[in-house]
Amino acid sequence: MASDYATNIVAELESASQLRAAGFFITRRPWLDLYGVNVRPVAPFGSTYGKPVVDSSLIHKCLPDELLFEIFARMTPYNLGKAACVCRKWRNTVRNPVFWRNACLKAWQISGVVENYKLMQSHYDSSWRKMWLSRPRVRMDGIYVSRNTYIRAGVAEWKVTNPVHVVCYFRYLRFYPSGRFLYKNSSEKLKDVVKFMNFRSTKAEICHSGRFTMSEDKVEGALLYPGLRPTIWRIRLRLRGTTAGANNRMDLLSIVTSGVQESEVPGPDGDILGVVEGWQDDETHNPEVPAISHTRGLTPFVFVPFEEADTSVLNLPVERMDYYVPG
Repeated sequence: MASDYATNIVAELESASQLRAAGFFITRRPWLDLYGVNVRPVAPFGSTYGKPVVDSSLIHKCLPDELLFEIFARMTPYNLGKAACVCRKWRNTVRNPVFWRNACLKAWQISGVVENYKLMQSHYDSSWRKMWLSRPRVRMDGIYVSRNTYIRAGVAEWKVTNPVHVVCYFRYLRFYPSGRFLYKNSSEKLKDVVKFMNFRSTKAEICHSGRFTMSEDKVEGALLYPGLRPTIWRIRLRLRGTTAGANNRMDLLSIVTSGVQESEVPGPDGDILGVVEGWQDDETHNPEVPAISHTRGLTPFVFVPFEEADTSVLNLPVERMDYYVPG
C-alpha cells in the first residue's frame, strides 16, 4: 500500500511539473485575438508574387489599406519608423516610396526637386528610403541642445577656504527648411525654452535669427547681434548620428565673433551669411570689435524632438547630470 501511495505522488508531481513547463513555454498573448491565431504573411510593397494574399487579421479588415495609407501620409518620418515596428503589414506599408519621397523633398527643398531626383538616382540606387537614411540632413522636428558647465570661484569673508559654484548654461539651435535658424544662449531648461523657440518670440526672450547652409555633413551659420557695435556671430558644425538616419548629434567645430560696418548690415530678412562669405576667422571690418575665436562652450549638440522636450534628461539639475556625456 505504501509503495502504491508513493507511486501516485511521484506521478502527480511529474504531471504538475509538465504543466508548469508547458505554461512557461506557451505564453498567453491576448493581443493575438486582434490579429487572429494564424496571421498569414503580407506581400511587401511592389512584390511580383503571383498568388493573391489574404490577410485574416481582424485589425486589418477594420482598417483598409486606403485609410492606412492616408494615416501614414500624415505622419513624420520619425513616427513612421516607430509604426514599422508594430507588425509585418505596417512595415511593408511604410516601405512605400511615396512617404520617403515627400520627406526627402521637404528636408532638402533648398536643393530643388530636379536636383534631388538626380541625386537619388545617381547616389542612392533610385531609392528615396536609402537617400533618407544615408544622406546627412538637419532635423527640423525638434531642437539641438548643447549643455555646458564651468566652475566659478565664490567669495566668502572670514573663512579660510572660498566656495566654488558649478554654472550650467545651454546653447539652443532650431533649424527651418527655408534656410533660417534660431539661436539662444541661456541657463533656462529645455522644457521652458521650447515654448518660445520660434519667430513669434518677443525681445525679452532673446532668440536670434540667422541663415545657415549645408555641404555634405558640414553646417555653417551666421547671425547678427544688433546694437551700437554690430557683431556677427558665426558657427561651424559637423553633423552625425548615433544610428543610421538619426542625424541627432552635431559636433561644434568653431564659434567666431567679429565686427561689421553699418553699411554692410543687411535688412531684417537679409542674408547675413552672404556678407561673411569668404571671411577669415581673424577678419573683422570694425576695429572696435576684434575677431575672437571662442574656445569654451564647445560641447556637442544633442537633438531632442519636440514631443520629448518635457521628459528629456537635459531638464535635470546640475548635481544629477555631472557625468552626462553626449554620445
